[in-house]
Amino acid sequence: MPEPKPSVGRIVHYVSHGTPVREDGSQAFPPKCRAAIVTEVDDVEPYRVGLAVLNPTGQFFHSLAAGGCMADFTEQQGGTWHWPERV
Repeated sequence: MPEPKPSVGRIVHYVSHGTPVREDGSQAFPPKCRAAIVTEVDDVEPYRVGLAVLNPTGQFFHSLAAGGCMADFTEQQGGTWHWPERV
């Protein structure tokens, strides 16, 4: 089945990069998966979307994050998004 196209209002998962890795290999804040709502879709690249990310301590707004299929976007800066896993 083909991957769905993002549209405004859809719920996706946003994965942050976390804080920089320290010399000992640890991170103050490791990458986390959070719920997000699509707020805009790029006209040229439909898998680049604006997100309203819902964190336990507040909201974060990310304009035009790359995503869709995580394997294709792991090198992007500023976090990525993907469709929620089916449970």
